[in-house]
Amino acid sequence: MNNEARKHRWRTQAHGALLGAALLLAGCAAPPLPHHGPQENFASVATYSRLFDAPPVHTCEAARRALLSQGYLIQSAQADQVEGTKHFQPDVESHLQIMIRVVCVPEAAGGHVSLGFVTAVQDRFALKKVSNSASLGVGALGSVSLPMAAGHEAMVKVGSETIAADAFYDSFFDLVRRYLATGDFAAD
Repeated sequence: MNNEARKHRWRTQAHGALLGAALLLAGCAAPPLPHHGPQENFASVATYSRLFDAPPVHTCEAARRALLSQGYLIQSAQADQVEGTKHFQPDVESHLQIMIRVVCVPEAAGGHVSLGFVTAVQDRFALKKVSNSASLGVGALGSVSLPMAAGHEAMVKVGSETIAADAFYDSFFDLVRRYLATGDFAAD
């Protein structure tokens, strides 16, 4: 094979390699995320709040007791705010965590009526297998990635959303009302 033929062959291979690398990089580029517009609808719907015939401190105490009665761990509790979490494991490879935050504010001038705001956020986790690998550089060949025998599993957060189900909040507010009606703090 003469020199001219070798150069032509090398150019053809180089162009093919560059084209292949460009296509590979183009395929690795993440597609743009779809835009669905704002998900908020600021209407006068009372999904996340209710009026209570009690001062804010009593409303938050009733909310704390309601959370405790359902197995929530109380992360913080103040006179005007309560936060609790609960963990679920629906199967071996997934985990759910619900965090509920209650904020109690006075609604009437005398402070005997309060407004309770509640938000619940659900985080989803999944078991991901993580394997270790090592790279080995070999002169003219480049680097070679070799899998290692060791690996581990980790729970990775795969989603988070505010719970928007009316029935979820209705049942919580009903339980808070029951604790307000029966609690010894109701007479204060």
